[in-house]
Amino acid sequence: MKYVIYLLVALFVAVGSAVYLHRMVLSSDNPGYVIIGNNDWVMETSLYVLAIMLVLAFILLYILLRFISYTIRLPRNLKNRGQSKKSDRSQQALIAGLIDSAEGNWERAEKSLIRHAANSGAPLMHYLTAAKAAQSRGAFSQRDQYLKLAHENTDGEELAVGLTEAELHLSDQQFDKALESLIELQSIAPTHAKVLSLLHQTYERLGDWDAIRKLMPSLQKNKVLMETELKLIETETFSALIKEHAEDKNQDALRSLWNDMPVHTKKMSGMNAIYYAAMIDAGAGNEIEDALLKSLSKEWNETLVVLYGCIQSKNAKKQLSRAERWLSDHPRDAILLRMLGKICKREQHFEKAEKYLAASVGIEPSVDAYLLLGDMFLEQKDTTRASECFRRGLLLASEEVVNQIDDMQVDFDDAREAVG
Repeated sequence: MKYVIYLLVALFVAVGSAVYLHRMVLSSDNPGYVIIGNNDWVMETSLYVLAIMLVLAFILLYILLRFISYTIRLPRNLKNRGQSKKSDRSQQALIAGLIDSAEGNWERAEKSLIRHAANSGAPLMHYLTAAKAAQSRGAFSQRDQYLKLAHENTDGEELAVGLTEAELHLSDQQFDKALESLIELQSIAPTHAKVLSLLHQTYERLGDWDAIRKLMPSLQKNKVLMETELKLIETETFSALIKEHAEDKNQDALRSLWNDMPVHTKKMSGMNAIYYAAMIDAGAGNEIEDALLKSLSKEWNETLVVLYGCIQSKNAKKQLSRAERWLSDHPRDAILLRMLGKICKREQHFEKAEKYLAASVGIEPSVDAYLLLGDMFLEQKDTTRASECFRRGLLLASEEVVNQIDDMQVDFDDAREAVG
């Protein structure tokens, strides 16, 4: 369009010049005379005719030059026009592929995306979207092929490809492959929030709590999660690690873990009980007896009461005496009475054990109390009373299971009514 404008301007200037010269010649008595000669060749004409010839020559020369220029640029213009059409088709294919993916037409989405990916200005989008579509229809080999093509067309977008690859492996429960991709990405972008978040999810699915523990400072520093979420993760992670070390009977690891644990995590509800239980299971109950008593002095807690009865104290007499003093403040505490019966049974004080356990059952029957009574009667060779205690404990346990099933059925019926 601009070249047409240039041509019109040139013509306008040429015609204007011709008109101006024509008026000058007409207004003059002498129209002018021009002779051009070269050897034997001579041309004679008026100034007016020469001016017209020059204007026409200029126009013809301009048109000739424009034609030559257009002819030279024609192959490039045709190539650009073809590329432009291909680019338009690839863009339309990308849009169609995204729509098909959103509608669940996975196979059609793949075909649209891959057919025009090579001609796209953003081939990465084609390959990554096609990979997601392939996984959605279960074509995992095709998915891996598209991811390979995406890697080959990254052009500095390794992070986008790696994140997509990790997410696809995670959703397919290929946790080892996802971890492999994410560790590589972490070396490229160690503070990237999405990388850290996916790493946490992968470690959690793998049950690698020690890795999550090491990852937590990065999660906190880079504000990947909200503060409340981080605290919950800390609690879950340290709880799981404590249980792992308890199963291994690793007292040193438990002590080290507890000492390294942040103060605010230690203060989380139930965390101290988990640690005390782990130390008791690992055979180090005597080490935490004083700490457990200190916790009980701050807040009466039934779980801690049960744990106190599980400690095989070096001074059992003192342990029993201390627990009996608590009865003055909690005379009808069935759990405290059951704990006292357990300690007495362990120390062979059968009469006191029977008294405490019977009182516990009288206040609140429990399977544990009946089992303790049954075991104690067996030690005394009283099989009749032992069998009766075991029978009652079994009935109570059965009732609890039935009640749980009934509660689940009620919840299911409520949910079904809400849906209906």
